Amino acid sequence: MTSTTVDTPHGPARAELHCAPEGRAALLLGHGAGGGISAPDLVAATHAAVEAGVHVALVEQPYRVAGRRAPAPAGQLDTAWLAVAEDLGARWFDEMPLLFGGRSSGARVACRTAAEGQAVAVLCLAFPVHPPGKPDKTRLPELDAVDVATLVVQGENDPFGQPAAAHHREVVLLPGDHNLKADLEGLQRAVGEWLDRILRPLD
Repeated sequence: MTSTTVDTPHGPARAELHCAPEGRAALLLGHGAGGGISAPDLVAATHAAVEAGVHVALVEQPYRVAGRRAPAPAGQLDTAWLAVAEDLGARWFDEMPLLFGGRSSGARVACRTAAEGQAVAVLCLAFPVHPPGKPDKTRLPELDAVDVATLVVQGENDPFGQPAAAHHREVVLLPGDHNLKADLEGLQRAVGEWLDRILRPLD
């Protein structure tokens, strides 16, 4: 594991790199709004990716690096994320396909930036479809806008809702709620199988 700092327009971000022995692609994973990169579902997804031959960069947004818990506005999150993707793509993952992903807020960032960042696929862990108890305030347009292969891993009892499968989009429901801790083995298996399947045509 290697840690590197990336300068962004909104302060330094940090990336924790977990490299596969022979990487065929790289997956950038972002954290939730109030959490960090040590969230159990991010750790499980990292293990699955490395086993599938995919390098992983766990990305800490500048507000977290600066010690703040309250997230930055969406525009700042997206700008910082794209700066990290560009930097890591050039320095560490040259000429490799890049996949974007994250949990909760990090999944939203991955969806919003996938097109501009030329991601070949998107992994969403616990995508927050709407705030709890407010189904009218939907964030589904962010997910629907992604036009590359997408996997959403969601808890069956997630108070933030469940998205439906759609064109390009697979949804795996697991026991548990928004933290996805109840079935980490299932999460790891789902992520590993999906990565293997979508990357095969790119090998």
